Amino acid sequence: MGKTAFVFPGQGAQAVGMGRDIYESEPRARGVFEAADRALGFELSRIIFEGPEEQLKQTYHTQPALLATSIAYWQVFRDRCELKPDFLAGHSLGEYTALVAAGAIGFEDAVRTVRARGEFMEQAVPGGRGAMAAVLGAERTALAELCASISALGQAVELANLNCPGQIVVSGSKEGVQAVVERGKEAGAKRVVPLEVSGPFHSSLMKPASERLAGVLAELEVRPAEAPVVANVTARPAQGPDEIRRLLVDQVHSSVLWEDTVVWLIEQGVDTFIEFGSGTVLAGLIKKIDRSVKTHSINSAAALDAFAQAMA
Repeated sequence: MGKTAFVFPGQGAQAVGMGRDIYESEPRARGVFEAADRALGFELSRIIFEGPEEQLKQTYHTQPALLATSIAYWQVFRDRCELKPDFLAGHSLGEYTALVAAGAIGFEDAVRTVRARGEFMEQAVPGGRGAMAAVLGAERTALAELCASISALGQAVELANLNCPGQIVVSGSKEGVQAVVERGKEAGAKRVVPLEVSGPFHSSLMKPASERLAGVLAELEVRPAEAPVVANVTARPAQGPDEIRRLLVDQVHSSVLWEDTVVWLIEQGVDTFIEFGSGTVLAGLIKKIDRSVKTHSINSAAALDAFAQAMA
């Protein structure tokens, strides 16, 4: 029998109305959204279920919204399925969700922390100064070399998300990202698609956000995880509370090594990945990394019902 990993999506997976079905049908899930509202002191759940989209897309709303939605599905799943994960992982913000599911961080603490993280990321770079773009078809070494040569000209740009073979997101100054858009073919890129984001996430321009987040994380209670949580920065499990905190600080300005994380998990014997939360982004990336593994997306009450019945 192969091993199982629970995975949790990050920013970009959000959609107005996500989680509403589980909120309306499951008291346990309703309790999760209500706890998030209490922790923040305003009705985040109303923004999640009713929008408007512009409000949900604000980083400081998106991050706690995705966390709450994923945990609501996971919590009901845990009540109904005895399946326990051998490993957990999350994409960027999703790493916090994974740490909550592993018992390392309390849910309400995590909600408040990612709200602050979103604010710090939003404020780190003045609007319009930073950018991100998805680079399709380029090989990572060639793209890293192109980014280094552009950055050497004073136009900072770096590899932000190594998502799967042929899909890498770059992040940095507006000029640096524009240079990758113009010169991407030099690194073998088939296409470079600018992303609609509010800042240059996972680049060194986010260091001011990391420094502010370090102060919040220093006060956060972190317990030993019940199952290994693979960190974005190292693509290896974080060992103990101090390392978890340090890696979460570094994560804000470092590359998200998602492809490396999935490859490592498969090397450990994981053959089933269960994604909790909005959309199917991670299941799609995992299949592009290795078609032979099984993926399930628990992103609706119906999907959860079907999975629970199949397990029964």
